[in-house]
Amino acid sequence: MASSPVFRPQSSGISALAQRLVVAVVLIIGAMVAFSSCSARVDAGHVGIRVKLAGSSRGVDDIPVVTGWVFYNPLTEQLVMFPTSVQNVVWTKDPHEGNTHDESITFSSLEGVNINADIGLAFHIEPSLAPHLYLRFRKSDLSELSNGYVRSAVREAFSLEASQMPVQNIYGQDKGKLVVAVTKRLNDLLGKDGFIIDQLTINGALRLPDNVATAINRAMEATQLSIQAENRVRQVKAEAEQAITAAEGGASAARARAKGEADARLITARAEAKANLILRASTSPNVLQYRALERWNGKLPVMNGGGALPMLTFDASKLTKVDEDDAKIIKELLGEEHVDEQAKDKEKKDDEKKDAAKKDEAAKPAPAPAKDPLDTSVKP
Repeated sequence: MASSPVFRPQSSGISALAQRLVVAVVLIIGAMVAFSSCSARVDAGHVGIRVKLAGSSRGVDDIPVVTGWVFYNPLTEQLVMFPTSVQNVVWTKDPHEGNTHDESITFSSLEGVNINADIGLAFHIEPSLAPHLYLRFRKSDLSELSNGYVRSAVREAFSLEASQMPVQNIYGQDKGKLVVAVTKRLNDLLGKDGFIIDQLTINGALRLPDNVATAINRAMEATQLSIQAENRVRQVKAEAEQAITAAEGGASAARARAKGEADARLITARAEAKANLILRASTSPNVLQYRALERWNGKLPVMNGGGALPMLTFDASKLTKVDEDDAKIIKELLGEEHVDEQAKDKEKKDDEKKDAAKKDEAAKPAPAPAKDPLDTSVKP
């Protein structure tokens, strides 16, 4: 009797597929691990410094790596991240700001007086000089560099610049000049290593010995009092000059008024004298006799001792006699009047000529505007 065929599952094919899948997963995981160990991402505000660990060109690469993904061989190379963003550091005596211990900076003035101050500094690293800075210090932590090398440079710069200035100037109006001078010195000293000083400040008031601070405050107070006294002197002087000017003005006005009054009286007297002389010269005996008759009411005096009538016997020629001096004076006065009239006539003619010239000037047509050389339009 023939046996029937037996169907067996294809286990060998399934196992082979599973093996392939496992191998693929392992390869993918291995590739990911290899990629992660052979690549790195340089974030914004940083530069990557490639350090070669083996070979003839081992050492720090002079060209920094910019922001982005970077591939390197972890067996022969090392990638160091170096920050280039602005770093802020404060060296203060206050335990609640910065470190708990005193980090303030002390320097001396020209007189040797010790001055203590809280200093604030903001700086960043020039990206192109980051490899040089790492090669020199072998550190990528800028906090260590700022609290070590940079702090020492700041303290030395303050000591050198402050030693050339009096303590009163440092404490007073020249504190800003000191900060500017120290900033310039730090840029010259640290700039070659890649440090760029963005801002240097003296936070708060300077701390001086008590006796020095008291002496400076007294000197400043005395200076203020001296300035106030000088201002009062200037004010008093100005008020005195103002009073003198007012008095001189009043005196000038009084002199001018008195001169005007005297001139007016003189003119009036001359006019009256001239009128009297002219009237005297123009009056004849017949005129006087006629005026006397005009005023007579026709009555004779009641009592008359004899002789001619009173009103008809007075010597009128004596009343109208004009001597040579009076004639000369009359002639001069008449000559002055003639000269005055001529001057007035001349002045009147000059005014008329000026008015006529103004009218002629106003009657002239306005000049035509200059034609634009680029304007080719034709106007009717």
